[in-house]
Amino acid sequence: MSQSKPNDQQRFKRLLVDEMSVDQKKYFDGLMSGRVSGTGSKGVVQGATSLGAPFNVLLRSPVLAERLRMVGEYLRFDSSIPKHLNEWAILITARTWTAQYEWHAHLRLALKEGLNPDLAAALAQGQRPKNMQADEEAVYNFCHELHETHQVSDQHYKAVVDLFGEQGAVDLMVVSGYYVMVSMVLNVNRTPLPEEVAPIPEL
Repeated sequence: MSQSKPNDQQRFKRLLVDEMSVDQKKYFDGLMSGRVSGTGSKGVVQGATSLGAPFNVLLRSPVLAERLRMVGEYLRFDSSIPKHLNEWAILITARTWTAQYEWHAHLRLALKEGLNPDLAAALAQGQRPKNMQADEEAVYNFCHELHETHQVSDQHYKAVVDLFGEQGAVDLMVVSGYYVMVSMVLNVNRTPLPEEVAPIPEL
């Protein structure tokens, strides 16, 4: 479904620090002092008294949220997949789910890490991008097939392992799954785009 832009359409009220339980405040403090806060994330801004989605939504289950934070930090900052390709995998996930806010947030990061904007533009329209480099194509084939068929062929699996090893295959699978979860959170919450941002089309 399309995500509405008005903030009052969000299902999970933004919690202020003084409304948080002890466990919620622990998660909040972990985010504020963690690596995500240094990336310019709209959801985690230094000096803020609340969190944006998906973090605000996850606050409702703070012990789970804290454990997911550790996974998310590994996938964002320590994955064996090169950063522009890691962001490429996240964009493929966001496009599959038409997760508007996830697409918006990670398009900026992907382009900053050097992803060819033409690839993102084609993907946004639901097209298979042309003129991909070999590593970009390997990630696209692996992730797209995984999302669409829930399996990966021997050919596409081998291409990823040849490039990134078995750890790379695991990291690519898990970043895809993690951002499916984030897409679900954002879409169920109806997290809006900034007013000036055009949504990607429904497929």
